Amino acid sequence: MELTRDGALLERARRDPALSRALLAEAGSLFLQGEAATARLILRNLVDATLGFEGLAVATGKPRKSLNRMLSARGNPSMDNLSSIFAAITQSLDVTLQARSFRAQ
Repeated sequence: MELTRDGALLERARRDPALSRALLAEAGSLFLQGEAATARLILRNLVDATLGFEGLAVATGKPRKSLNRMLSARGNPSMDNLSSIFAAITQSLDVTLQARSFRAQ
């Protein structure tokens, strides 16, 4: 499943590193807020737009098919696998992620 029906956002993420970084930040934020299904969808599209599942498999040392399942709509990656996926994408985009907490309003 793609973020948009025609794949326009995915194509733009391929060409625009700033958009890819924003999507990665959003996926991390959603994951930390308990929105794992949406975070997986964004990560899946981000993998497609950046290093691809073959590249992700090489970077994580995990089989491509397993990674594909992990990031599917019903996927359930372990924390170790999710950490490896985030690490591979951040390395591919040459960024680091930081988490901050704020008092709820």
